Amino acid sequence: MLRVAVPNKGMLSEPAWNMLSEAGYRLRGNSRQLVVEDPDNGIELFYLRPLDIAVYVGRGTIDVGITGEDLLLNSGTEAQEHMKLGFGASTFRFAAPNDSSFQRLEDIDGKRVATSFDKLVRDYLTAHRLEADIIHLDGAVESSVQLGVADLIADVVSTGTTLRNAGLRIFADPIMHSEACLIRSPRLDEHDDRLTVLSRRLQGVLTAQRYVLMDFDIPVSKVAAAVAITPGFESPTVSPLHDKQWNAVRVMVPRAKVNQLMDQLYEVGARAIIVTALQASRM
Repeated sequence: MLRVAVPNKGMLSEPAWNMLSEAGYRLRGNSRQLVVEDPDNGIELFYLRPLDIAVYVGRGTIDVGITGEDLLLNSGTEAQEHMKLGFGASTFRFAAPNDSSFQRLEDIDGKRVATSFDKLVRDYLTAHRLEADIIHLDGAVESSVQLGVADLIADVVSTGTTLRNAGLRIFADPIMHSEACLIRSPRLDEHDDRLTVLSRRLQGVLTAQRYVLMDFDIPVSKVAAAVAITPGFESPTVSPLHDKQWNAVRVMVPRAKVNQLMDQLYEVGARAIIVTALQASRM
């Protein structure tokens, strides 16, 4: 069976569980269950700390895992990103006290930086030919400046509310943009059939989340104009109707653009527009 690591807690955990559930996999029944066997689907789920997933996968103890790109890079392991999963978006930034003089990246040189991502920060500064005293903290790095442990921090930023509450402000360019990804062990062939099945199912969930099915009727003379408006995820299906002057069109379109596309289709003469949500099981 394919051994898969999933976050047992944190911001990535629930979206990861939901994605696996929508893909048809069995999840744990309670929070104390650390391993779930799903022989019908050929996988075994291991609920692990998000910080440890890349380590297990990199060492080959686990075949694949779901974690953040930032956690993968900070792990320094040989685990490899296999596919992005479209959730858990965040930005990794430097932040300093509101009344400090920090403005540019160069201002960090020689200063104390508190972070939970030692390797990520050190590699970034080295790439920019800067040096700093990296102070590792496992959590609540925002308090480090006020307590005199550090001059500034480097941390994951989602909304920025926590930083503002701590009297900190963001400065300099982002260190990186991150999102959840599926990673694989270097000992697992990227073309392994088990991995291919998992990847296709997860891609099916992503497609169902991002696209909807749109059906509409359009005069034959306007089909080309309608298709130009809705090129879709795949080529549209065009079918003749009983009235020979009309065609029926079916196409997958981005969920975020539905209202805009409907307005444009009505303008070129479409009618009976129906929008249907996709199901991952159909992909």
